[in-house]
Parts: sequence; C-alpha cells; structure tokens
Amino acid sequence: MSLVPYALARRVLFNLDPEVAHDITMAGLAASQGNPLKLAYCNSRVDDPVTIAGLMFPNRVGMAAGLDKNARCIDGLGAMGFGFVEVGTVTPLAQPGNPKPRMFRLPEANALINRLGFNNHGLDAFIVNVQRSALRQSKNPSLLLGLNIGKNAATPIEKATDDYLICLDGVYPHADYITVNISSPNTKNLRSLQSDEALDALLGAIAERREQLAQKHGQRKPVFLKIAPDLEADQVAVIAATLQRYGTDSSGKVNNAWGVIGTNTTLSREAVKGMPHADEMGGLSGAPVLEKSNAVIGQLRAALGKDFPIIGVGGIMCAADAVSKIQAGADAVQIYTGLIYAGPQLVKDAALALKNLKK
Repeated sequence: MSLVPYALARRVLFNLDPEVAHDITMAGLAASQGNPLKLAYCNSRVDDPVTIAGLMFPNRVGMAAGLDKNARCIDGLGAMGFGFVEVGTVTPLAQPGNPKPRMFRLPEANALINRLGFNNHGLDAFIVNVQRSALRQSKNPSLLLGLNIGKNAATPIEKATDDYLICLDGVYPHADYITVNISSPNTKNLRSLQSDEALDALLGAIAERREQLAQKHGQRKPVFLKIAPDLEADQVAVIAATLQRYGTDSSGKVNNAWGVIGTNTTLSREAVKGMPHADEMGGLSGAPVLEKSNAVIGQLRAALGKDFPIIGVGGIMCAADAVSKIQAGADAVQIYTGLIYAGPQLVKDAALALKNLKK
C-alpha cells in the first residue's frame, strides 16, 4: 500500500499547469523508483495471470502508453501493481511535439485534453532507458513491457512505414510486445493509416520485417495495433478484416502474432460541451471516452471472434469501468487518465475486480 494519500498529492499537482505537474511527477518517479522512496506510491501486485497473444500477463491491468514517452519510469510504474507497462510513443528522431500549452484538465468531466504530438527524445535515448530499467535487466521479470512506436511529424504520411520499420528494428529485442500507434489525433494525417489500403500496406510491411527479426532474435513477438474511438462501424469492420488476414492462419485459428488496442483519445466534444477548455484542439481522454471505447471493443470482438487478443483502454476511472471493458470484449485493460485522477490505488482496485470477475 502506498504511504502517501493520493488525494493530498493530487491537490498539490492540480494547482499546477497540467504539463508542469506531469513533468514533476515523472521526474519524481524516475528519481525514486530504485530506492525506498517508491514506498510513497507502490502497491502489491494482484496475482491474476492470463495468457494473451501467447504471453503470460501477471494480471489484466496495464499502464497505457503516453504517460512515459521516454521510458524513464518503467520500474516506478511497475511498482504500482500493474501487470504490464507500455511506454512511448517513440519516434525515430527526437522531436519537441506541438507548441505549449498543450495539456488541459476538465475536472468536471474527469477528463483531459492533450495535443502533445509525440514529444519524445528519440529512439536511441528510448532504448538506452529501456535497457537501464531493472525490469529489463531481470532474468525473471515481474511484469510485461510493451513498447509503442510511431512516426515523426516531419515524415510525409506516404513515408510513414519507413519510420515504423526503423522503430520496430530498434525496439524489437527489448519488448515483450510492440504497439503500432496509428491513432493519435495530434500528428497530421496519422489516422489516415487506419484506412483499408494504407493499413494493409503498413501491416504487410511490419509483418514481413517482424518475421526477419524473429529469425534474427529467435522469438516472434506479438504486435498490437492501437486504433481510435472515432470510427464508424464499417471502418472498424475493415480494420478487423485486415487484422484477421495477418492474425489468423489458413484454418482461421488465431496465430498470436497480432492484437489490437482499442482505443486512443477522441476528437468528440459531445460529453464536455460548455466546460472550460472543451474547445481546445487535441484528444479527449478520461470518463467521456468510456462508452465510445467500449462500443469499438464490442464491434472488434464480434468481428474478430473470441480468441483474438484485444486490450481495452479509455475512460477507466474506477474498478467498475475496468469490468465494463472486459464485459465489452477486452482480454485486458490499460489505464492512463484514471491514474491521474484516482491515483495508484485504482490499479489494485481494478485488478482485484477483474480477478473476482472470473470467480
């Protein structure tokens, strides 16, 4: 159990600019994760193992990508009781992201808006940080690590595949699974990669390179595709059909090579109309995304069948929200904005609720 009540820390942090608060928090995690100061936020991990995409997840609650873009705080996040931690999104070259201010709280809706734009220190620095983590150095790691990859803002969309392959080459030896992020609303034209022909071309290139890397490293690692909540049913169907072509064998059996993460942030403002900052550009996360995300998860499960790996993320603010993701069709869940509003106790509460769900 963490020693510092999160309500106290939140009161201090919410008096600061959101990005300043984020930077202070990440610096604190980085500084404390290897010493007794981590007792301020650590939780015992709920033991609820589940096999997804051929990997054994210690429990079904993960840290979503976006919080730790530079992989500096893997061990600190892991100490909160997550069964898996995903870091990134990383791009081949360092980039500053979009102009500030670019993060906004909507406390009335338990929500955030961000237009960060894949700000990160680049692939080389990212890999160094991953390698430094105690998790990656351990012979018996206590949780799984996902590495999330994207494209540089300056890379033309028609050259996006090149960036993804560069990142895939770099992160492959260090990841338990890799996530291909084509759903951020904050990189121009990125979501166009979710369309039929573009998606097929991207997945085909990644599949080919992954087989080369599997031979080189002696292990084929699963790749998850992260998609947006702002998709019509026919768009979800196209994505599902494309994933099935690569994620199942000739007999239709799931091959554990591919999975899907639903979903990223939304551009919709229906749930926050009239609130301060509601009209800021960027992706909306938190409670307002729950139903949209669950709807996409349900559509994916119906289209992909019962065995295809699905991780649900978006709007988990309490344990019941995590349960709703599993009931919608997800195999596991991820948290981001909920951690900011509810603190580390949410991780344990959600993991216990999902464990009890199976009883």
